[in-house]
Amino acid sequence: MQIEPDTIIAETRLWLERAVIGLNLCPFAKGVHTKNQIRWQVSAATTPEDLMADLVAELNLLREADPQEIDTTVLVHPLVLQDFLDYNDFLDVVDAVVEELGLEGVLQVASFHPDYQFAGTDADDMGNFSNRSPYPTLHLIREASLDKAVAAFPDAERIYETNIETLEKLGRPGWDSLWKD
Repeated sequence: MQIEPDTIIAETRLWLERAVIGLNLCPFAKGVHTKNQIRWQVSAATTPEDLMADLVAELNLLREADPQEIDTTVLVHPLVLQDFLDYNDFLDVVDAVVEELGLEGVLQVASFHPDYQFAGTDADDMGNFSNRSPYPTLHLIREASLDKAVAAFPDAERIYETNIETLEKLGRPGWDSLWKD
């Protein structure tokens, strides 16, 4: 696979607009998207070690950035961790990196993958689609921004359940229709 960052970002942005925002899977995404406060970064990493280095750089950049300019970062890594189980194992490394950088309580990382599967679910359960992205992706989030958004959103603790209900109503044919132009 040859890496074409503009295409990868465009496809990931389309997923954000049609699924994440369009289905309201994350009620906090629309604000940062419309204000252009998302940093879109495509990693050329081909090994987990190279991806870890890119992750460290992005975490440090986000920590230092003005939240009005960059409130969140989407780090897409299309050339590494294509296998979901390998990707899932790497999330332990992600947590360790956040801790080593002293960023616990400051930044967190959400995970998305084309084959995302929550523990205890079947691969084709529609609830898994809430975390299915076009490419393996790490979403770096400011905890302060998340806390502020959660405080302003009624029933934030129900987002996960609401997402499952939305996706089950949509079904696989409905999900597939999101990507038809």
